[in-house]
Amino acid sequence: MRRWRDELIALLAAKAPRLDRALKKIAKRGGDVVLIDGTLIPTQRRTGKANRPNYSGKHHRHGLHVLALTDERGRMIWISAARPGRTHDITAARRDHILAHLRAAGLGALADLGFLGLDDDGDDPVVVTGFKATRARKLTPAEKEANQVLAAGRVPVERGFAHLKNWRILTKLRTDPARATHLFRALLVLTNIEATTDN
Repeated sequence: MRRWRDELIALLAAKAPRLDRALKKIAKRGGDVVLIDGTLIPTQRRTGKANRPNYSGKHHRHGLHVLALTDERGRMIWISAARPGRTHDITAARRDHILAHLRAAGLGALADLGFLGLDDDGDDPVVVTGFKATRARKLTPAEKEANQVLAAGRVPVERGFAHLKNWRILTKLRTDPARATHLFRALLVLTNIEATTDN
C-alpha cells in the first residue's frame, strides 16, 4: 500500500511546474507580477540533534519551510523544495535563484518584509517589499499607506497557502524533507486541478 501511494505521489509531483516554466507561462498570459511568500508546514516533533534545524523560532514549533509563488488571483503556480523549519524566506529565495528567474521572465514580485533586502538593485527592483520601521525611524504616512496597498495586493498568496494547507494529510506530517517535497508538489497539482474544476 505504501509503495503504491509513494509511486502515485511521485507521478503527481512530476507534473508540478518548474519555476522557469511557471514564470514564462504567467508572462505569456500577459501577467506583470507574481506573489511570493514562505510558510511553515508543521511536522510532528522528533527527538535528537538531527531534528533541531526543523524548529522554527519564529513560529515556536517544528516544521518544514516552503516558498510558493501565486498569480495575482492566488492560484499557486510553483512550490519550492521543503527545507528545515528554521530557514528564512530570503535564504530560500536565494537558493532557488528567484531573482534571476523573475528577471529572465520579465516579471516582478510582491513580497512581505521577510524578503526585505533580497533585491538590492535600487534602479530596477524586481521584488517589491514594504517599508520597515526601526527604533530610530518611524514610518511616514506615505510609507504606511504604501504598506497597506502592498498588503492588500498580497492577500491572494495567503489564500493560495490556505488552499494548500486544507489537505488533511498535512496536519500530521512526519516525513523527511525529500519525501515532503514530493508530497507538497503533488498537492499543488491536485489543488490546481480542484480549482479548475470548481470554476
